Amino acid sequence: MKMSSGERIFQCVLILFVTLLCVVTVYPFLHIASVSLSSPSEASRFGFHLYPRELDWFAWNQVLSQTKIWIGFGNSVFRTILGTALSLIAMSLCAYPLSRKYLPHRSFYTMVILFTMFFGGGIIPTYLLMKSLHLMDSRWIYILPGLIPVFSMLVLRNFFMAIPAELEESAKIDGANDVGILFRIILPLSKPVLATLALWSAVGHWNAWFDAVLYVTDQNKQVLQFFLREIVITNTDAETFGRTVVGNFEYTSSIKAATIMFAALPILIVYPFLQKYFVKGTMIGSLKG
Repeated sequence: MKMSSGERIFQCVLILFVTLLCVVTVYPFLHIASVSLSSPSEASRFGFHLYPRELDWFAWNQVLSQTKIWIGFGNSVFRTILGTALSLIAMSLCAYPLSRKYLPHRSFYTMVILFTMFFGGGIIPTYLLMKSLHLMDSRWIYILPGLIPVFSMLVLRNFFMAIPAELEESAKIDGANDVGILFRIILPLSKPVLATLALWSAVGHWNAWFDAVLYVTDQNKQVLQFFLREIVITNTDAETFGRTVVGNFEYTSSIKAATIMFAALPILIVYPFLQKYFVKGTMIGSLKG
């Protein structure tokens, strides 16, 4: 079908907008990657960095040789994998009963849980609570407080509500109990939304640093983002010359960029494998209230 002039103009504007959006999205990664692979003098140069003019692996060698970086990386991997797995299990166990119409006072329980999305105790009461639970300086502080994200749990609950009730009824006729129905029928049918929620949880755990600042003082239990924050925000007068000296370690602009890329690469690698489930899981999980 032949397009009208107005449709062609709209299509051109749309293509231009999407192209600009891609450039705005991709350029920061290209800039950081280029700076991380550049020499200190080239890294400190003002202007655009689309590719390294002077290829230099100095920054990456410095980053990968730091023991603290690998300690943080290990703690972040531990937090992300275990936190995501336990979060999915806990959310499923919470969302499934709330999705069943025969649960007594279901609406009341849902409203109580929803209430926690909008109102919290604040930093000081939360700190005192974590201290009273003996979670200070423990790796479990990264996992247990946010074990069930309310918004994600509600998305999963809505997805469960969209699954035909006849499947559950037929399974009960065959003698299956609620636990068997959840793990053998409901969860296998929920792979798109589970993949989406896993991605949300993994990104949240991987990027988190504030709880490490508040609750953890042991350097051997700090996450990668904590050390990334230290490297990126630490500044002295030497920054004028393109570098910052802290202790015995020289943080140049290229080293900061290399640390940022090192912290971002794991999520960039994992995301393409889950991306195909992302839109489908989000849309289906938001159909019913």
